Amino acid sequence: MIALIQRVSQASVTVAGETVGEIQQGLLVLLGVEQGDDEQKANKLCDKVIKYRLFADEQGKTNLNVQQVNGSLLVVSQFTLVADTDKGLRPGFSRGASPEQAKHLYQYFSEACKERGVPTENGQFAADMQVSLVNDGPMTFWLQV
Repeated sequence: MIALIQRVSQASVTVAGETVGEIQQGLLVLLGVEQGDDEQKANKLCDKVIKYRLFADEQGKTNLNVQQVNGSLLVVSQFTLVADTDKGLRPGFSRGASPEQAKHLYQYFSEACKERGVPTENGQFAADMQVSLVNDGPMTFWLQV
């Protein structure tokens, strides 16, 4: 399971011109689900995302996590994160989980974050989404479990 996380001052997702998820300060989480991923990995990645220290403390050092700054998460399913790009000029997606498993773990991950007390918004699984963000920093990290 992969999370590409971006520290944002704001982010939103629209589907067919309608906003389906929106946050202010927090993390945009692009989530990729691979074959073999399960709820245990989703919990581990959730803990890592919400505890990852990306926000500045009083001294300007990145010592605070999203909960400590009262931030939010915007979780967007991103199956292209699991693409195989090693050969040729076209990505392969054989490493990706089935749509049913990916949807389940995407929803499970989001609920796990909510249960840990982090306000969490979502995109729409398998939709044509437009994601807007203001990357604060910019600061972007690849987390994988």
